[in-house]
Parts: sequence; C-alpha cells; structure tokens
Amino acid sequence: VVSTQHAPEVTQEEIRRDVIEKVIRPVIPSHLLDEKTVTFHINPTGRFVTGGPMGDAGLTGRKIIVDTYGGWGRHGGGAFSGKDPTKVDRSACYMARYIAKNIVGAGLASRCEVQLAYAIGVADPVSIHVETQGTSTIPDDRIAEIVAE
Repeated sequence: VVSTQHAPEVTQEEIRRDVIEKVIRPVIPSHLLDEKTVTFHINPTGRFVTGGPMGDAGLTGRKIIVDTYGGWGRHGGGAFSGKDPTKVDRSACYMARYIAKNIVGAGLASRCEVQLAYAIGVADPVSIHVETQGTSTIPDDRIAEIVAE
C-alpha cells in the first residue's frame, strides 16, 4: 500500500508505474513480488493532489494507548478523534475487538489479539493476523482464514 501526493498533471497510471518500478522493485527482492499473489494498492482512492494540513486536518488524538487497552495489545499509532469517515483507525479497532471476543467466545482460544490492516479506498482488509499466544484449539493461521471468509 502506497499513497503519494503528486502534481495535478500526473496521471494515476504514471504514479502507479513509477511507484512500482522506481520505488518498490528496487528495494524488494523479485522473488517476493509474485504477480499472482501480490496486489499493489497505489493511491487506491485515485488522485492525491491536495495533501498535508490542507487535505487532512483535524483534532489531534490524545491518550491513544488508554483508548486501546492500556498497552496490552499492539497499536498502530492512529488516534480515534479528528477523523473523517475514510479513516478506519476507530472502526477497524472496534471490529478487531469484536472478532477477538467472538474467537474467545466460540472456544477457539482463551486469549486472542486480531490485527487488521486497511488501505484507504479498499473495502476489505489488506491483511488479517490472529495471535492467540498458544491458547488456540486450531492453528492461528486457520482462524485468520475463517475471519477472512
């Protein structure tokens, strides 16, 4: 997932090509870039001409660790306040908690942390990770597959 601001005259196709060829391919080994399994999300919402404070201003988040289980679980750094509806910091956190509660409630594990990763403009998570700290009745990867379904 790469979102990059650009000049108004640059097309989405140019941005996509240049980011893949000049940024991604030079730094990621080719054997990790299987075209059948890798999906590139380059500016998934389209044009990104207005950025910075002019395009993404809001309230600064405070006490983000307190809002997210006091440091018990991992945190991506996003705040819950000052977001427009395209930002999934809060909604994804609530969904991850809902999924984890249901994994424990279903008896699949006695502890569970669910990590969800999203790209703006992409409806489904681009990554789902389940960590049960060795308490699951089936492999964590299988639980993640069930969650994805």
